[in-house]
Amino acid sequence: MSASIARQGTELRLAVFRLARRLRLEKSDGELSDTQFGVLAVLNRHGPHTLSALAERERVTAPSMNRTVNYLQERGYLRRDADAEDRRRSNIMITDAGAAVVRETIAKRDAWLTSRIRKLPADQRAVLVQAAEILDRLATE
Repeated sequence: MSASIARQGTELRLAVFRLARRLRLEKSDGELSDTQFGVLAVLNRHGPHTLSALAERERVTAPSMNRTVNYLQERGYLRRDADAEDRRRSNIMITDAGAAVVRETIAKRDAWLTSRIRKLPADQRAVLVQAAEILDRLATE
């Protein structure tokens, strides 16, 4: 029985990976890497971060995050403002242009997935609704 569950886990992991990879292709700025878009998404959702907090959150080194932030700043997608309490530190925040990239990318991804789901029979769409709830629970436990 456990071998069957392990096989099911493998099949699920592969299917989720393929879907995630396909969704990541849908973005409004095709030159952004997944990591760069991820930083914009974090700043858009959670607000300003210091470089070290952003690196920790994304599980990368500070020098690596600094390169990512520099690139996104050059493109006008984020900015650095000096911290009011500690002028040696800066707060990294998303710009209107960066927020637009996030919104447009999410819209493209939702549209792509919706167009695929729309083609499914109602019973399969119902299964996907249940699966989304279960996957969310698995991811947050």
